[in-house]
Amino acid sequence: MANHNKSLAALCSCLRGELPKNVDWFSLIGLANDTLTTPVLMAFVDRFQNEIPPQVRNYVREIYVRNQQRNQRLSYQLGEALRALNGIGVTPVLLKGAAKLATAESAVDVARLISDLDIMVASEEIEIALEALFALGYRVYFQAPNGAAKWYMDLERDGDVGMIDLHQRLPGHDYFYRSLGNIRQHCSLTMSRIGTAYVPLPSYQALILIVHDQFQDSDYWTGNIDLRHLIDLCELASSAEGIDWKLLSAMSESRLYRNALETQLVALHSLFDVEVPRGLLTRLTPRLQFRRRLIQSRIPLLRPALLATALLDYKNYRAEVGAEERMTKTSKPQQWSLPKIHNLRHLFDLCAEKRPGKV
Repeated sequence: MANHNKSLAALCSCLRGELPKNVDWFSLIGLANDTLTTPVLMAFVDRFQNEIPPQVRNYVREIYVRNQQRNQRLSYQLGEALRALNGIGVTPVLLKGAAKLATAESAVDVARLISDLDIMVASEEIEIALEALFALGYRVYFQAPNGAAKWYMDLERDGDVGMIDLHQRLPGHDYFYRSLGNIRQHCSLTMSRIGTAYVPLPSYQALILIVHDQFQDSDYWTGNIDLRHLIDLCELASSAEGIDWKLLSAMSESRLYRNALETQLVALHSLFDVEVPRGLLTRLTPRLQFRRRLIQSRIPLLRPALLATALLDYKNYRAEVGAEERMTKTSKPQQWSLPKIHNLRHLFDLCAEKRPGKV
């Protein structure tokens, strides 16, 4: 894994719209590519074009233009899927990048690099939704195996620039969403230029992004930082409605969730100067977890050793998510035990894996 050293701080300065000093442009652009944030640098390049080497300006502009073209194609693809679903009476919930495309005035206004289209429908709508999408030429690329914690299906089609990820539940463990009820209660019904869908309100979009990164992608355990989603959180915080920090903090009574949430908020405040209530930035465990992330970004060889910091929250995991899983499977009461060898091996493998978009 690359040693980004000072490049992380420099890249975040650029993404905040500030010109860093003594910057290594080669390393910075390399990190922007690794974190899938290069197109977002376009506003910075326009602002400081006289202070940036021509080859850097030209490269960022080329990536930005290509990403615009890609997002236009994704927007058309999303609109086609929405019209097909709306035509059979299905109004889906759009997640992450799909939500951003649906609410933007134009796809060219979206600088974010969007990997795929995350669409969620109710479990009783899965069959008819698949029929409608298969009729558009989609086929199954991957389906979650039987017994998986979450059902989802990746659908591909010749000529498209991204897949449709079809979900029936929100990403991450249901334990963190228990107090929400039906997510549609916390959405706005968006009737846009490309179709009709539910889009979660900013505070709930923030919850979904945080649970997705910290637990579905295991970033809380491995110490990864997803800059692309931190930028999404910045934009949600600065939107007209903004993020209700008190509500976001109260969405789950889980200690594990609170530690993961505040770790992400410490990163958001430290890397992007987003104003977050001080009470959500001062506890020791989240600050240690964020410090761990910075150390790993500078000295990647320490990643396996620093995995031990995950044990700070293993007891919370066992008492909360683990207890619910055991009750579902065996109805046995909670018992304390050390992490199983196969779980540790899985986490060590994740630590060594170079994952797109992650530092």
